[in-house]
This record gives sequence, structure tokens and C-alpha cells, in this order.
Amino acid sequence: MYSYRVSTDSFSIGETRGCGVENFIQEEFFDANLRDVRAQASKSTSEIRIPGTEISGGAEIRVVRSSRRKRSISAYREQGAIVIQVPARLPNSKVSEVIPEMVEKILSREAREKISDEELFHRAHELLAQYLPEFNLTPVSVNWRPMNERWGSCTTIDRTIRISDRLNGAPSYVVDYLLIHELIHLMIADHGPQFEAFLARFELGDKASAYLEGYEAGARG
Repeated sequence: MYSYRVSTDSFSIGETRGCGVENFIQEEFFDANLRDVRAQASKSTSEIRIPGTEISGGAEIRVVRSSRRKRSISAYREQGAIVIQVPARLPNSKVSEVIPEMVEKILSREAREKISDEELFHRAHELLAQYLPEFNLTPVSVNWRPMNERWGSCTTIDRTIRISDRLNGAPSYVVDYLLIHELIHLMIADHGPQFEAFLARFELGDKASAYLEGYEAGARG
């Protein structure tokens, strides 16, 4: 039997329980992409790519066959996509089974890691003190908001910040990056050299940007 785990810091979720694609279809998990899932999973290529759907949170799903893996199966986020690594010799029928199961595990884990508006507000003030100590303006409120076209916004008049709730559950460095971005806008309206200099203080900015770009690419797919 193959062992399953979900990462970022992986944990065991037990052995195969016979939960196949058909069971998930009954629960309307991959209804929109059923044909694509079946067609992709039947291939023997080293990577299967399935466009994002509402059920996967808009994330592209990538299944990678790895010759280094003998028995274990893991899943994690990479630049917004959900990546599932399986042994190179895993039968196609098993690949079909693990796709929906591992996606559900990733999304369930992320749901447990979501933070409240209060925690987001507190984190913004921590970042302000750490990266922007010379700023004399602080946000009055920092909230999650439904935003499909933008990652965040800042209103300087009332000093309010909003972060897209699509990213509640994303890696902490991504949320931190967006918070710092909007905190800078409390003092600087544009994205000129001064803004970029402040944003560059956040050492994981490139990694966060790559994650957001990958998330958008998956959603567009």
C-alpha cells in the first residue's frame, strides 16, 4: 500500500481508503473537469496538469511522477498551484484516486489555518514596527474582504486596509508581503522608487510575488 501525506510540513493521512474519482464526482467535487481529470490521469507522462476550478479554490492542480518516490504520496502548494507528487510507477487508476483526495486534504488544512480579522490587524502592526519603524501613521482597521481583481487595497483617508480573502490560508510570508505593501501605501500613494525601496526590506518579497503569479496563472487556466 502507498502512504499519503500532505505538506507543507507533511503529516500522515493513512492508507488508501478506496475513495476514487467517482465518489468525489457524486459530491460535485470535479464535476466541471471530469473529462479533463480522466484524460490527464490516463496518460503516462511525468506531469499531469489540470486547470483550476472553483472546487480547487481556483488553483491549478499538478500531479508529478517522481522516480525518487517509492511508496509515499505528498501534496503541497507551489506558487499557488496544488502539487501532488506520486511514485513514478503508481498505476494510473491510483493516480485518479489520489487527485481529489489530496486536493481536499490541502484545502482542509488551509481552512484550519485561516486567521481572523483581529489576528490580521495585530500582524499588520507587528510588521509595521519591524519593517517600517519610521512611519508615523498606523492602520485603523485591517480586514479580509472578498476581492477577485486585487490582492489588497488601502484607503489613506480613513487608514483602512483590506486583503483579499482568497489568500486567507496562504503561506504567512505571502500575507505578510501584502500587508507590508498596503502599509507602505499609508504614506506613499504610488509605486515609485521610494515605495519599492521600502518594500524591498521584506526579504521574502520575490518568493511571495512568485506565489501570487502562480496563483493567478492557475485561476486563469
